[in-house]
This record gives sequence, C-alpha cells and structure tokens, in this order.
Amino acid sequence: MKINIKIWVTGLLLCVAASCTMLEPEDDNHNTLDRVNRDPAFAEGLLLRAYNLVPTNNYSFDEVATDDAVTNNRTANYLRMATGEWTARFNPQNMWDNANLAIMYINQFLSVVDEVPWKRTNAEVEELYKRRFRGESFALRAMFKYYLLRNHGGFDAGGSPLGIPIYNEFLEDRDGFATPRASFSESVQSIYADIDEALKYLPMDFGNIASLDQLQGTPLSDVTSTQFYNDVFGDFSQQRMTARHALTIKSKVALLAASPAFNTDNTTTLWTEAANQAARLLNDINGVSGLDPNGHVFYLKPQVDQADITTGDRNDLGEIMWRRPITTDRTRETANFPPTLYGQGSINPTQNLVDAFPMANGYPISHPGSKYDASNPYQGRDPRLAQYIVYNGSRLRNTEIRTEVGGGDNGIEALPTSTRTGYYLRKLLREDVNVNPASPSDQKHFNTHIRYTEIFLNYAEAANEAWGPDGTGTNAFSARDVIAAIRKRAGISQPDAYLAGLVTKEEFRELIRNERRLELCFEGFRFWDIRRWKLDLTTPARGVRISGGSYQYFDVEPRSYDNSFMHYGPIPDREITKFQLVQNKGWN
Repeated sequence: MKINIKIWVTGLLLCVAASCTMLEPEDDNHNTLDRVNRDPAFAEGLLLRAYNLVPTNNYSFDEVATDDAVTNNRTANYLRMATGEWTARFNPQNMWDNANLAIMYINQFLSVVDEVPWKRTNAEVEELYKRRFRGESFALRAMFKYYLLRNHGGFDAGGSPLGIPIYNEFLEDRDGFATPRASFSESVQSIYADIDEALKYLPMDFGNIASLDQLQGTPLSDVTSTQFYNDVFGDFSQQRMTARHALTIKSKVALLAASPAFNTDNTTTLWTEAANQAARLLNDINGVSGLDPNGHVFYLKPQVDQADITTGDRNDLGEIMWRRPITTDRTRETANFPPTLYGQGSINPTQNLVDAFPMANGYPISHPGSKYDASNPYQGRDPRLAQYIVYNGSRLRNTEIRTEVGGGDNGIEALPTSTRTGYYLRKLLREDVNVNPASPSDQKHFNTHIRYTEIFLNYAEAANEAWGPDGTGTNAFSARDVIAAIRKRAGISQPDAYLAGLVTKEEFRELIRNERRLELCFEGFRFWDIRRWKLDLTTPARGVRISGGSYQYFDVEPRSYDNSFMHYGPIPDREITKFQLVQNKGWN
C-alpha cells in the first residue's frame, strides 16, 4: 500500500485547546468522515498526522534556556523563558496542545482501523495491516503520553505527584477534556500498558525477510508467506514505530520515574527497573561491544551515509535507532555558522559547557591531575570539545575563527549575529556545506529521534543508582563498563586513570551526569535533565572575553528560574480555567 500523507480528514482539527465539537458538512462535494471507513489512504492520514506531530521531528535547541548555551536572537522565546517570563500563559515548552492533538488523531484511527478495507483481495494481508497499524498506534500514543508527562507532570499544593489526563478514546465533545489528571504512577502505568499492547503486534524492526524462520518467537510467527510479511512489514515501512522504539520509550519513562524529581524516596526498585529496561535494548546489540565507534559524530558525512537505508547496511543499525528522513539542505549551517561564513551564529555554547569537557587524560580541568593550563585553555582537551564547539582559533571550513575582542565579524559581540559567549556551535553542522549566497551548496542531514548513546547513558545512570559503579544486577555489564567505552570512543587517553579512581556511587553519579551533558549536548536533553535531577536552575550562562592573551570570564545572561517549583512545567492556564484541572504547585 502506498503511503499518502497529502490527504487529511476534513474537519479533524480538533481544536483541543478550545475543545470544539466536530461537525460534519451537509451533503455536497466535500469529503466526510465516512470516507475514512472505505479509503485506506484517507484513513492512514489520521496516523500519519500523528507522526507529523512527533516532538523530535526538529531539534528544539532549548539549551539556550539552560546553562549550556545562549542565543543571539534577543527576542527568542527560550531566551524570554530563561530570563523570567516563564508562566502558565507563556510556556515555550508547552506540549499540551501538540501531544493531546496527536493522541486524538491516534484514538480516532484506532476506532476505525478494524473497519478499513486495507486489502480487499487478501484477508491475511489485510489482517497484517491491521496488526501493524494497531502496534504503531499504541507505540505512538505511549510516546506522546511520555512527552506530556515529562513536560507537565508535577506535584499539587499538598505534595501529591500528578500526571496527565489519560485519553484512551476519541473525544467528540467538550466534557471528555475535563478528565481529571491521573496520578503520576497511574500515568506511568498507562504508558506501559500502551507499550505492552504495541508489543503484541510489532516486530523489533521493519525490513524484508528471506524466510519465515526469522519470525519464530515473535508476535508474527503465524504469518504464512514471506511475501505477505514483506508487503506489510518490509523495507518500505522503515522509520515507522517498531517494538524497538516502543521499548525505548519504556526505558525513557522508567528513567523519568526513577529520577529525583519524582522518586522522592529514592526507591531502588525504580532504578533497577530503569536499568533493566535499557539493558533489554542494549543486550540486543551485544551490550557494550555494540557501541558505535563513530556514534558521537553521527551527523558527519560517513555516518549520514551509513544511516541512509537506501544505500547503507540495513543490517547495521549503527548509532541511529530512529530518525527523520534524510534531507538535502543547509538550514542548520545558515542558522549557526559564524558571520564570516555567512551564518547567523544563532546558538552560542557557554563557558559552563566548555568547562565541563575534561582534559584528554580524562581529568576534569579543576582536578590537580588534569594539567590544565589556564593561559592556554583549549590545549590538550577532550577531543569532543573541538568536535562540538568552535572556540578562539578553531578552524571551520578551512577558515580560522577568531572570537576574541577585535577578531573581526566573528569576534565577541561584533555584530548582532556574532557570538555573545566567545563560542559558536559546531555539533550537528557539516563543513562541506557552503552558505555563501554566491556559491551555495547543500548536503545531507537528518534529525534524530533516538540514538543508542542515549540508551547507554540511561543504563549507566540507572545501574549506578541501583547497584553502584560496578554492579550489574542480572546484566552482563556495569555503569563503569558503559562510561569507560563512551570515554574511550571520545578519545580519552587510555588507561583512564581518573575513571579508575572513582569508587563511590556519588562520585560516579557526577561523572555519568557530565558525560551525558557532553554526549547529548544540543540534542534537547539538558533542559529536562537538570529538572529531573533537581539541580540548581539559576546558574547563570557564562562566557569568555579574550583580549591581549588574557581570558576574562563573565556572566552573559541570568537564569531566572524559581528552584521551589520550576523543576516541573505548568499546565496551560486556560485548561485550569476551562476544565478545573489541578495546576502544579507554584504556577499561578
């Protein structure tokens, strides 16, 4: 069946925010919802609309609302949010509308999926389509519930943990949207239930098979023809939701539930659950040995080419578990190259983040064993610093970038598009792109939904909390094993003496959090990690002003959050007014 995104259900814009009642047109030449039950392409449009609403379809760059970055766009919503304007009425991190709209599309699709004639001429293939679509739907719904819970879960004024309203049916009138918020625990269980349902129908991965023997022990072991299977679950379906993706969502939910923001009693069993959920995925790629040696530079040409399912090795997932389609453009480079390379210099990494990169010998720059030279601060650093951040004297597109005072257009605050911190973004950008309008050239890019490094870091964090740095539970590898492999891949000198010297859970916790900060920077994690860890939200974003060989460090921008309640995002104010939902503590 050909996937067709261009057809949407007329009138299905649900007006979730306004809770409109869906009206069907009078008899004329307009499509009505009856067509959903007889036209497979039209029906599938409901599900595809939900895919279009996946939050990670684009990078958010919300790091500019944290201590990792600022933006030189002085009117940016995230800047306004970070400097004191975050309210229940102004919330750039609002997921309420997007996620609930997607859930409504999914629920509508689930209500008709068994009625649609997916393959009139072949009953078995038709049933396979129903199974695949059910599985995708439940997995997608679990994912959107997770984002709702992450963005809007919190505590009421009395200290009870609150989750989200659970919508498991298509709502056609206003009353349904007045469903009270479930508890945090009930919300987690609702997500798990959707994932368990998805696993009844989906294979671990889509792709053609050569023999039915490959289906033994899977939910699809009763399929009678390789051709039937390939018609429905084959290569053309790749990048849709699979069991692997559903299990990853479960891993993310388990980690959220175990984290200090919600696991207020530090219950060890929650950390054990989170570690085991991540291990379930990592065991399928042979554990630590499955760490992609180039996974930390997944955005460069060799890795983009490998991730291309039309030309790459389909049996080698590599770093990228799930991604957006590959596009050919120069959007990121136009936004983030320095001014002399015709870019807007939009995202400026902070001194805070630069200081988080250790020396190449693995020691933090504050450690006596690091051999850090304050007069030559970029010398001998972790190779990831040069890979992810442009600093004074870096070369980008064979051009030396001077960020110092008097460094030309690339110098600090020289132009509105110049850096505010003394640094430019390099991660996610390709140097073989040319933004010069006189001779522009594009290259292939993709946005990631899930990459394996995140899962390894999920495991390391949870395993350390559950069993300490060297415990494994029922698994074959420890938190230390994972972090050692990630640091070795990054280019930390071996043997890694600093890593070997960390003994306690507390010491290792700090290292894991720092490695996560480095490995996942600018991919939309930092904002949420500092909240689920209950860290100080008010650390100002810092920069460096270099002049005459001296380095002067200064506060670039405050972080005006309230640590008493802003670890949890608000429910939109209008939802409180319309439906009397309970607001998270502290938000008025």
